[in-house]
Amino acid sequence: MKTMIERAIGVLLRPIRGHDAQLLCRDPRLAGVLTAMVLTSPAFAEGESIPQRHAGLGAGQNLSPPLQWRGVPPETVGLVLVMQDPDAPLPRPVTHLVAIDIPVDSDGVAEGRLVPEASAAIVFHRGSFGRIGYAGPRPVRGHGEHRYVFQLFALARPLPAVDIPDVEALASVMEGRVLTSATLTGTYRRR
Repeated sequence: MKTMIERAIGVLLRPIRGHDAQLLCRDPRLAGVLTAMVLTSPAFAEGESIPQRHAGLGAGQNLSPPLQWRGVPPETVGLVLVMQDPDAPLPRPVTHLVAIDIPVDSDGVAEGRLVPEASAAIVFHRGSFGRIGYAGPRPVRGHGEHRYVFQLFALARPLPAVDIPDVEALASVMEGRVLTSATLTGTYRRR
């Protein structure tokens, strides 16, 4: 019964989606020089479905997918990774991950490492609904396919040690520091 109600709500909300312009990577304050920085995952290709093991609790195992990057500018002093769902039926994209201070000498993160207890070197801040660390896809049943945009930013200067309560605050502190960015989009549909 609960699943049927959730699916009915999802179907009713299906027309409400598409907040691409509000993704962090689209914020004009964060425009960097275009370079060959690339973000990929061995778990899914650009535009393809994210495996169920990487879906959020109640839909999957909530393991962050492995991510790889290349082409990070040599002058980079810090990396920031954000994951957002622009298709959520809310006024703004849902933020599923905010990770800063990723070591610049890394070329990626292994599966399941985007949570505080697994990565002492990475600093995590709150996403939507107060979550800290990776929170996998878990769209409302019946709402259709959602896109999940992983956004990697290379910074020219370190971020100040301040509390970052949301992505708007993150955009403010990142302003003028972004060298370049790369994105990877995966999809997920909850049945």
